[in-house]
Amino acid sequence: MSLRLALSMLFLPCLMGSLAAATEGQVQRGKTFVGANCASCHAVGRIGASPLGIAPAFRDLHTRYPVEDLGEALAEGITTGHPTMPQFQLEPDQITDVLAYLKSLER
Repeated sequence: MSLRLALSMLFLPCLMGSLAAATEGQVQRGKTFVGANCASCHAVGRIGASPLGIAPAFRDLHTRYPVEDLGEALAEGITTGHPTMPQFQLEPDQITDVLAYLKSLER
C-alpha cells in the first residue's frame, strides 16, 4: 500500500465527517477541479448533457452511489475499463473539495 493511500485512508473518516459542514470554499474548489478535469466527458453542473454519452452526469452520481463512498476511490485512484478516462489520484484536501461539490449537487 502506498504512503499516499495509507494516509488518505487514515484521514478519510475525518474527511467524510467534514462533508456535512462543507464550506463554500470547498464546494467552489471542488467545482473548479471537476470543471478542469472532468467536464470534457461528464456533465458537471446542475443541467446539461454529458459530452460523452456513456459518462454519467455528476448531479446523478448520488442516485448510483453514496457520494461519501467515492472518497476511497478518489484516494486510491479512479481507473476504468475505457481508454478515454484518465486515471486520477487525489490528495486528501482535493477529495474533500470534490465530495463537497458532489454533495452540493444533491440539493
